[in-house]
Amino acid sequence: MFNDILQWFLQTDNQILLFINGMHSPFFDTFMQCYSGKWIWIPMYLSIYFVVLHDFHWKVMLLCMLGLALTITLADQLGATLIRPWVERMRPSNLDNPIAGLVHIVDGYRGGRFGFPSCHAANTFGLSFFIHYFFRRSWLSLFLFSWAVLTCYSRMYLGVHYLGDLLTGTCIGWISAWLMYHLFLYLSRFQSAPTHPDQLRYSLLPVGTGLATIAGIAVYATMKM
Repeated sequence: MFNDILQWFLQTDNQILLFINGMHSPFFDTFMQCYSGKWIWIPMYLSIYFVVLHDFHWKVMLLCMLGLALTITLADQLGATLIRPWVERMRPSNLDNPIAGLVHIVDGYRGGRFGFPSCHAANTFGLSFFIHYFFRRSWLSLFLFSWAVLTCYSRMYLGVHYLGDLLTGTCIGWISAWLMYHLFLYLSRFQSAPTHPDQLRYSLLPVGTGLATIAGIAVYATMKM
């Protein structure tokens, strides 16, 4: 019974991956490859840091930065160091994977050998959940969760992660953010520092920065066609 369920899950994962990966075009090849990158989002990360630095008590700012760093570190290490070497699920793009010949590869990028769980999903959703808990601003949360979802989509588009990899990574990111946020709450109360100001004057700055980055990626992808 368990083996039948597992086989159904693996087959469904393959079908979803090949469906999304098969809907490729020159524009989206470039767009998704750039979108999936880590360094291109540095301006958005800096804008989040600016909001925390500008609108929060300095003790809260330090604890927030520490909590966010620990969230991403915990999510990343749980996936990359603990779970991946134990599960050893090959990426769909891995040449040793039976479906590798069916996967559309963008610019030779195949990722590492194993892909379960997705550290991209764990990190982006870890950041999104922590900021959601911390800022409590609906537009910022909506944008960050949408950003994380599209990041996950880009990993399937590029053929380097299954949906199961991404859903598991999302859960790891959420758990890491929940744990670190409650640790932050405990420490901030201990420090007797205010945690949530009534007004955040620049809370939409990360949204604007992120949208500008996405627009820049789209322009670049158009020029590369």
